[in-house]
Amino acid sequence: MLTFCQNCGFISNVAFDSRQQEYSSCYEGTQAFSAKFNSFHKSLAMRLIERYDLHNKNIIEIGCGQGEFLMLLCRLGGNRGIGFDPAYSGRGNKIQQNDQITIIRDFYSEKYANYQADFICCKMTLEHIERTADFVSTIRQSIGNRKKTIVFFQVPDVGRVLRDLAFWDIYYEHCSYFSVCSLAYLFRNCGFYVLNLWRDYGNQYLMIEARPDTGQGSSSLSQEDNLTDLSQSVKSFVQNYPNKLNEWRQKLSEIEQSRKRAVIWGASSKGVAFLTTLKIQDEIKYAVDINPHKHGTFMAGTGHQIVSPDFLRELKPDVVIAMNPIYYNEIRQYLKRLNVLAEVIPV
Repeated sequence: MLTFCQNCGFISNVAFDSRQQEYSSCYEGTQAFSAKFNSFHKSLAMRLIERYDLHNKNIIEIGCGQGEFLMLLCRLGGNRGIGFDPAYSGRGNKIQQNDQITIIRDFYSEKYANYQADFICCKMTLEHIERTADFVSTIRQSIGNRKKTIVFFQVPDVGRVLRDLAFWDIYYEHCSYFSVCSLAYLFRNCGFYVLNLWRDYGNQYLMIEARPDTGQGSSSLSQEDNLTDLSQSVKSFVQNYPNKLNEWRQKLSEIEQSRKRAVIWGASSKGVAFLTTLKIQDEIKYAVDINPHKHGTFMAGTGHQIVSPDFLRELKPDVVIAMNPIYYNEIRQYLKRLNVLAEVIPV
């Protein structure tokens, strides 16, 4: 059950129960097998290194996953890093815990407040946290009087989800949804001075850069959304997303009636939400993913088998539904190399 705060624009699942999910080393969420994503990751790391002179500095990443971004920050800037993530397994990367990088397989909390850093980053994690103000306040308290410490957070942009009627981007694991205004509001109210707000990766991600507030307070930035406009987007989504569901049901029905073979490309949360929300079974044959750690496993909820792109040589699908439009060209290139002639439909 999602609720919308008229005062700050925050959207949250008030029925969320963290006991209903497990986040451990069994979780496979890396995006590092995509050249498109790796290019974005590297350019983001370089931008932050240059902007904040991150050279020979101490860096903490909260929710570091398999540590790919932390490794970039340390390698490109000659920094030392500490990553926190209970799902870290060491699969698929070359991170070695040494004097430069240490990974702590645990959730970040106040018990780690003694770990100090010049730069604290947290990417695609805050949306999984129910009590966001408590979490951000814990980080602010751990910084203490170190006024030059910079924090950087990245979260999905709920404004795009609302505008695009992207129902596949709403799922249980995401209990907190941020717009530009609600993200800035959160950090200001937790004792931070907001330095910068921006969107990236096809306007899918929101970025915030902040430092501890020294007492002067930070005024609203020009990038911040108008709450009235955001409220209207919420109303429009509620009214129109059923039509979006019907459009996709009709499209999939036409594909099936035409005896065309269809697959989805992207066996992550978007794919799960797409299949389960539409209650899809036979209309889609398989879920394709470039992450080899997922191959031979099955989609949660619907049980669709996850296969490698190479499997499409045998299947020869007629339609490939791209679960993230930003990978459209990358998918087309894969299909061309495989000599698979299929229509690619982005969600």
